[in-house]
Amino acid sequence: VQLVESGGGLVQAGGSLNLSCAASGSISRMHAMGWWRQAQGTERVLVTLMTSGDSTYYADSVKGRFTISRDNAKTTLYLQMNRLRPEDTAMYYCAAIVADTWDTWGQGTQVTVSS
Repeated sequence: VQLVESGGGLVQAGGSLNLSCAASGSISRMHAMGWWRQAQGTERVLVTLMTSGDSTYYADSVKGRFTISRDNAKTTLYLQMNRLRPEDTAMYYCAAIVADTWDTWGQGTQVTVSS
């Protein structure tokens, strides 16, 4: 499985961005997909995920502001980010669970929120 993110950029606080993650390869093997983020000098943390059965999880910090979704073919994962805050600034990574852990990662896309 290969993952390629797009859609990052610079936005003012209160604005919106929509990230995309295009998946290719053995897509049917993925048990879950999600978005992680890593701010400079901090650890990478899970933001949201969607399982193959369409269950979702959101970190408390993004509940009510971010929405994860995917297309019907399950080849593209999206992250709609609304009411962005400066603390949302980070590198955002798309990732997938193919075996039994988060073992497949995209290259990341930078999101910068200015105050």
